[in-house]
Amino acid sequence: MSLESVKAHLKKYERDQDILEFDTTSATVDQAAEAIGVSPAKIAKTLSFRGEGELGILIVAAGDARIDNKKFRETFGMKARMLSAEEVTEQTGHVVGGVCPFGLAKDLDVYMDVSLKRFELVYPACGSRNSAIELTCEELYQYANAKNWIDVTKDWQGELKAETAAAKEKL
Repeated sequence: MSLESVKAHLKKYERDQDILEFDTTSATVDQAAEAIGVSPAKIAKTLSFRGEGELGILIVAAGDARIDNKKFRETFGMKARMLSAEEVTEQTGHVVGGVCPFGLAKDLDVYMDVSLKRFELVYPACGSRNSAIELTCEELYQYANAKNWIDVTKDWQGELKAETAAAKEKL
């Protein structure tokens, strides 16, 4: 059912046929990266947090990024508290391991974390524990009807600095 709601959502952008379905699970960042054949950082994971009212907030971040509680509090004015697995399914319509910002059961606010911007292509799930799609950051932002780009993560900049240093060495 969840995969079907994502297909219906992506059909509006003529991208429903581009969904990748795997014979193995892609429920975790590492499993998805292995199934697709990319680094875990390029997996666009969708994290579900409590909002101010009854609806949650979704944040899509790079697979190697972790939520920075201080940045989250500064951005949203509240403590970062994740939804339970049951709440995630109820609010998104997707099971944990397949959560994505498409085909949502409720009209949730979606934000994109800047940790994604270092990649040309990223791979969010598509509503099931064995699916994904290849998108540019701009496509992901558009298809998710995101509200804004935000900076609420940490621990990914080290890889970026290493990549930048390696690129400078080549010059």
